[in-house]
Amino acid sequence: MRSLLFVPADSEKKIAKAMSVGADCLILDLEDSVAPARKAAARPMAAAFLRAARDRPNRPKLYVRINALDTAEWPADLDAVMPARPDGIMHPKPRGAEDVDRLAIALDHAEAKHGIPTAATRIIAIATEVPMAVLTLPTYLEASSRLEGLTWGAEDLSALMGSSATREAGGGWTSPYRLARDLCLFTAMAAGRQPIDTVYVDFRNTEGLAEECRLAARDGFTGKMAIHPDQVATINAAFTPTSAEITWAHEIIALFRDNPGAGALSLRGQMIDRPHAVRADRILIRAKLAGL
Repeated sequence: MRSLLFVPADSEKKIAKAMSVGADCLILDLEDSVAPARKAAARPMAAAFLRAARDRPNRPKLYVRINALDTAEWPADLDAVMPARPDGIMHPKPRGAEDVDRLAIALDHAEAKHGIPTAATRIIAIATEVPMAVLTLPTYLEASSRLEGLTWGAEDLSALMGSSATREAGGGWTSPYRLARDLCLFTAMAAGRQPIDTVYVDFRNTEGLAEECRLAARDGFTGKMAIHPDQVATINAAFTPTSAEITWAHEIIALFRDNPGAGALSLRGQMIDRPHAVRADRILIRAKLAGL
């Protein structure tokens, strides 16, 4: 998933529009973008949309962001949306893999109740939204097999930290949030899950978004969350391998296939070794997922 677009679950207009913007994943939001007084109304709206959309051809993945597990809202969220069979649940504010495992058990029961294949419902965890979560990131190495990806967030974390800013004057992250970002990336890769970059809140700043996407893709993230439909095309472009990258990857794979006993080889005057082959494999996987 290159682009994951948040959509308020209490807005039929925004949900309907979101299907046509090209996002790889829609996240129907029952948490932050829905006011407390609207949550009860948002649940059946999300479920109705899931039922209507899940059998459409070439549809995006359909996730639901439930409310945090330390609230009284999340059981009602699952009760409402699980009969409609979402592809996954976005888990906000987990304190570590223990919370993910708790959610996974609840999904076990919901799937059994509604005749859904076991473990069909995946989980993406927003792994840095509370201070404790940053200290427990290594626990995700042993998290539930339902865990599809890890992403991170600065807004909720900064509120709890009392930070006056999350970014430097030039736009880069300040030190605490750069640390959270980097640890999320390392943890996702070590756990074999997709590393997904956080939202870019200045949604009218297309150049700033493009630069942040470029840096995220450079560092190893393979997707990014979006808060506005206009961000989707920029995100998709940044996380889609270029034709030059795909050609390079095919050449690397072919080179090692034709020289199976070699440890290091030469391509266009450069030394190539096994780490290059690993990177080439990852490029071709991303290209295939993007339909290239």
